Amino acid sequence: MKFLFNNASIFRWQHFQKVSLLSIFLTSSIVGFAQEKLKDSTKLETLDEVLVRAVRVKADSPITHSNLSKEDIQERNLGQDIPILLNFLPSVVTTTDAGAGVGYTGIRVRGINAQSTNVTINGIPYNDSESLGTFWVNLNDFASSVESLQLQRGVGTSTNGSGAFGASVNVLTDAVSKEAYGELSNSFGSFNTRKHTMKFSTGLLDDRIEFAGRLSNIKSDGYIDRATSNLKSYFLQGSYKTDNTLIKAITFSGKEVTYQSWNGLEDKDKLKNDRTYNTAGEYTDENGDIQFYENEVDDYQQDHYQLHWNQRFDNNWSTNMALNYTAGHGYFEQYKEDASFADYGLNDVTIGSETILETDLVRRRWLDNNFYVVNANANYKKNAADLLFGGSYSYYNGDHFGEIIWSQFASNSMNTDRYYDNKGTKTDINFFGKGTFKLNDKMSLFADLQIRLVDYEINGINSYMTLLQVDENYTFFNPKAGINYKFNAENSMYFSYARANREPSRDDFENNADVKPEQLNDFELGWRHDKQAFRINVNAYYMLYNEQLILTGDLDQSGSPIRTNSGDSYRLGLEIEAAVQLGEKWSLQPSVTWSSNKNKETITEIDGSLVNLGQTSISFSPEWIASNAITFQPINNLQLTLLSKFVGDQFMSNTEAKASKLDNYFINDFNINYEIKTNRILKSILFSGLVNNIFNVKYASNGFYYTYDDDYSNPPQVTTIHGAGFYPQSTTNFLLGMTLKF
Repeated sequence: MKFLFNNASIFRWQHFQKVSLLSIFLTSSIVGFAQEKLKDSTKLETLDEVLVRAVRVKADSPITHSNLSKEDIQERNLGQDIPILLNFLPSVVTTTDAGAGVGYTGIRVRGINAQSTNVTINGIPYNDSESLGTFWVNLNDFASSVESLQLQRGVGTSTNGSGAFGASVNVLTDAVSKEAYGELSNSFGSFNTRKHTMKFSTGLLDDRIEFAGRLSNIKSDGYIDRATSNLKSYFLQGSYKTDNTLIKAITFSGKEVTYQSWNGLEDKDKLKNDRTYNTAGEYTDENGDIQFYENEVDDYQQDHYQLHWNQRFDNNWSTNMALNYTAGHGYFEQYKEDASFADYGLNDVTIGSETILETDLVRRRWLDNNFYVVNANANYKKNAADLLFGGSYSYYNGDHFGEIIWSQFASNSMNTDRYYDNKGTKTDINFFGKGTFKLNDKMSLFADLQIRLVDYEINGINSYMTLLQVDENYTFFNPKAGINYKFNAENSMYFSYARANREPSRDDFENNADVKPEQLNDFELGWRHDKQAFRINVNAYYMLYNEQLILTGDLDQSGSPIRTNSGDSYRLGLEIEAAVQLGEKWSLQPSVTWSSNKNKETITEIDGSLVNLGQTSISFSPEWIASNAITFQPINNLQLTLLSKFVGDQFMSNTEAKASKLDNYFINDFNINYEIKTNRILKSILFSGLVNNIFNVKYASNGFYYTYDDDYSNPPQVTTIHGAGFYPQSTTNFLLGMTLKF
């Protein structure tokens, strides 16, 4: 058998060998050293928590963060995606294409788009390596398998995968259960939405082995016309656990078929009078009547396989090694009316004396990708020092191609032909070391150093039918440091500085050949006050950017947001979040963010001339974001909560154009949970209800803005044409659920 390697392949293989050998050597050395020093096994944190030790921070860390527990998530987990469940955390804005929280959903933190938010699952990077985005639709009902979640705002701590550039979401999946259990959850609601979930655990067999899993199916017709979702997923894990060892084999998968609703709505009359109208799949038949293609869908499956080995050797040393393989495969299908043969590399059709230049056709645009990860880290804790060091290696390959599966006029195309074919590969190597050092009972220091080595290559014809070639290598050094001062048992202050660098995405290279990597200097100053009945966190931040990749407001032909480098820009803000216990039955959880988000200088082309607009607001960055949860618990098993959210005005462009303004909105949801404890076959029955947007507000949480030059006027004159589109969100809707716990 013969193997052929090109230079790039050899380079990646050598890197893989080096990182793999380093990981094995590091872990083996620590094992040998620590086993000699094995003492008692008193544990300060569970072995499950070690899975995310490298990417999470503790409560007294000088990193701005919020935590959600399994119980917090369960209260509203009735089928909506994870971003919607995070909607009431500080500085968070969420949106959904289908309008009701099922299907394609997105999240922005401090005005920063999802491409700049790093997501890890058990320490494994989840962001797509090329787009840098997170497609939560592929993790449908994943909230049912989450043990805890941490949202870090700002640069945060060193993490694996594409660097956090304003926020990071660290997810820990279900912990090992000592006791066997079973759960059946069903929920139903507006727009024919329904969720069916089955969970189980064998508990620890022989005090060492556990098997657990989940099966889920979510369906919804969506608020927007035809924005249907058919989502299937599973989660399975096998665990081996002793006092000092935890080995987990985890696999989870998500399969989604969603009717496209990412076009938004540009027609202002329809936005006012027919706001659920969906232009996706629209075409005109031979009689001139509007029709809709029934299979204008996104069809994609993503399979994940993780292996984790956590080892605690004594009270000082613990290690974690992880392997991951992710496979993704799918397409989105579109009906294209009056498509030019030339645009698809096809010959014009001649019938008799007539030459036909255009045809109706159906195309599929495919993505077939593979993602491999090796993580290794070691933690040393003794007296005043808590040190963590390690590394990560990942390799991605993605095959992008398009097929014509039907054509009114066949021309010279065959069903298996690819009208474009493009491949991308990416290697990401990350080394880090960080530690917390207690100087005394009041003061502690935090330091974090990270080096990322990125090798990214793209080659072939892309979906624009142009040659796209990228061969970039980046070396990023990301230092972080902070100090925490504890005045007393209830009050502490912290200050931190962090540097982040981040590479452009595939879409950035497609839309701008001269795109540059972006840099961020993040300064955070906070005060924490923690009493039994009153807790408050106040944080001020100043995020100073160079060449920040900001949203232009426009979309590419795939519906993805287009970004551009903005030169110098900044985000200055104040975040306040609190938890207040008002007696035994009432509690409040308010949060408010004020921010100023500015491009220091904006130069744009208007009517054929360059115009300097000076300082302008960064797109999709509202000045005010506020939320509150008022909870009333009249008896132990009954909880009523009013959830409120305000998002201020924001522009969808960086020119502050009036047409690009996204109006502020204030919405309120009502959540009820009632649990009946039983002593027979069932442990309990949990009834849940959620009424979203109880005051029937008509609002849009997202949109796009575009400009183009029209120079076909008479007499000839360049005129800049402006347009905007919006994603309407659902008016009042509800979900009702029941969970049987065995």
